[in-house]
Amino acid sequence: MTDHTQYLSDAVTRIRPSGIRKFFDLASSMDNIISLGVGEPDYTTPWNIREASISSLERGFTSYTANAGLPELREEIARYLTEQFQTSYSPEDEVIVTSGASEAIDLAMRATVNPGDEVLVVEPSFVSYAPLVSLIGGVPVPVPTSIENGFKVTPEAIQDRISDRTKAILLCFPNNPTGTVMTSDELESVAAIVKQHDLLVFSDEIYAEMTYDAPHVSVPALQGMRDRTVLISGFSKAFAMTGWRLGYVAAPEPLASGMLKIHQYAMMCASTMAQYGAIEALQNGREEMLEMVESYRQRRNFFVGALKDIGLDCHTPGGAFYAFPSIRSTGLTSEQFAEKLLFAQRVAVVPGNVFGEGGEGHVRCSYAASLSQLEQAVDRMDRFIRSL
Repeated sequence: MTDHTQYLSDAVTRIRPSGIRKFFDLASSMDNIISLGVGEPDYTTPWNIREASISSLERGFTSYTANAGLPELREEIARYLTEQFQTSYSPEDEVIVTSGASEAIDLAMRATVNPGDEVLVVEPSFVSYAPLVSLIGGVPVPVPTSIENGFKVTPEAIQDRISDRTKAILLCFPNNPTGTVMTSDELESVAAIVKQHDLLVFSDEIYAEMTYDAPHVSVPALQGMRDRTVLISGFSKAFAMTGWRLGYVAAPEPLASGMLKIHQYAMMCASTMAQYGAIEALQNGREEMLEMVESYRQRRNFFVGALKDIGLDCHTPGGAFYAFPSIRSTGLTSEQFAEKLLFAQRVAVVPGNVFGEGGEGHVRCSYAASLSQLEQAVDRMDRFIRSL
C-alpha cells in the first residue's frame, strides 16, 4: 500500500492539527453536551442580510465579481471603517474582500514575509497564526502575556523578542482566546516600539464591534500607524455570519496590491451572494448587531462572576465572547482538565495550551451560548471541580 504521507510537504508535516477542532469533533460525537468550545455567535444571521443574499440569487447575480470584491461593498467597507474606527482607506485600491478573515491573515503574511523572517505573535493567540507563519517559511516568535496583567502585551515583552530578523508583529484585540482589549495609551506604547524598529503590524480586529466597557481602538487609527498596518476584519462575529466566510483586508496600496496578486490566483474572488449580504449588513445591520453585543455583555457579566464563585480565577474580558479562566488550582493541565470535564460532566471547553505555551493552566470558554446553558455549564463545572 502506498504511503501517501511521503508526498506531504515538510511544512505541512511539521504543523499540528487545530486543537479547537479536535475537541469540537470529540464533543460532536457525544450526547447531552454543553459546548463552550467553538468561537461563533449563537445567533442566526439577521433576516435582512439573508434576504439580500437570496435576492441577489433571484436577480441572477451568480457570476464572478472583481477579484478585490464588488466595488459597492468595498465602498461600504471603507465608509464603515471611517465612521466606526476613524481610519480611512481607498475602496479602489486599498480594500480587498476575502473568503473570511482567515484568508485575509494568510494573504497578509504571504505577501510580506520571506523565509527566515521572524513574526512576533502575542500569546495566547488564535490557533492559526503561528502555523501560517511556519507554512511560508517564517519563524513565529511568541510574545507572552499572563493573567497577572490581564493578558495585555507590554512594550518590554515585545522589545525582549525583537531581533535583526524581526519583520512584523501580529496583534489581535479584542483577543481570542482571552477577550483582552488594549486602551489607546497601551497601544500607543506598543506602536512606539513598532515604529522604533520599523516593523509591520498585522492587526486582526475581527472582534472590534464586541467591546463592552470602552470603545474599540483600531491600530491604524493611531498616530503614524496606518502606513505600517495591515488591518484584518470580517463579518463573521459582529453580524453572525460565520458560515458565509466573508472578510476583508485593508492596507496601503502597495501592500494591498501584493495581497491581491495572491488572492486572484488562489481564490479568484469571494462568494458573490455573500458579498451582497455583506452590503446589507453594513448598510442596515447595525441595530441588530448592537442588540447581540449587548446580550454578550450581559452573558459575560454572569459567566465570569459564576466562574469566580466556583473558585476559578478569571480576569474580566473587555471584548469578544471568551472567558479564559485559570484552572491551576485544580492541579490538572489544560488538556487534562478539558478531557476530564468533557467525559465526566459533558461540558466542552478548549485547553488553553492550544493557543500557545502561555495558555497552559487555562481553558477557553465561549459564552456565546444561552444564559440557561451557561448556568448549566457552571453547575456541571462546579460538580467536576468538587469531585477532584
